[in-house]
Amino acid sequence: MIYSFKGHIPVVHESSFVHPLAAVTGNVIIGKNCYIGPGAAIRGDWGEIILEDGVNVQENCTIHMFPGKSIVLKESAHVGHGAIIHGANLGRNCLIGMNSVIMDDAEIGDECIVGAMSFVKAEEKFSKRKLIVGNPAKAIKDISDEMISWKTAGTRLYQQLPNDCHESLREVEPLREIPKNRPVQEDFYKTISEYRQEKEN
Repeated sequence: MIYSFKGHIPVVHESSFVHPLAAVTGNVIIGKNCYIGPGAAIRGDWGEIILEDGVNVQENCTIHMFPGKSIVLKESAHVGHGAIIHGANLGRNCLIGMNSVIMDDAEIGDECIVGAMSFVKAEEKFSKRKLIVGNPAKAIKDISDEMISWKTAGTRLYQQLPNDCHESLREVEPLREIPKNRPVQEDFYKTISEYRQEKEN
């Protein structure tokens, strides 16, 4: 659902997809080919939230901030299931792992990867291409070209998903039996371990 708040109406590019079970409120700007999953809450009631082109915000994520702040999720930022971004800025092509929390005025650099369930303290700053993990989160190593290549391929799937949703996502009544001709879904993206094994062979 899209909600206005105190005169601010969200701006969503027509190529992007906001799931009907997501809530986008107020001063929010969503660029091209963005995906906003069900249960996501993007609250621009107290400040401005900008999602640049190709950003995805997955199921049950929350994006909010202190009053008067403006935050940016830069191009191709990838926010995993259940993550919370509170007043933080995300760099280009970064990945925020599932159920991570990124606190106020933190800066995640371009092409960083934040591990699942990490806690990034307020005002922490991370330069580009760092692997960031833990509670409190710390940079433990640099990100390789291989990991960025794998991450970028996964984000491209989410950049295609808005178009797929516009074309085929429909509310339906469930079937009561499994049909004999039920389609098999394609295996088109590998885990990082499978990706490495495939490259070695």
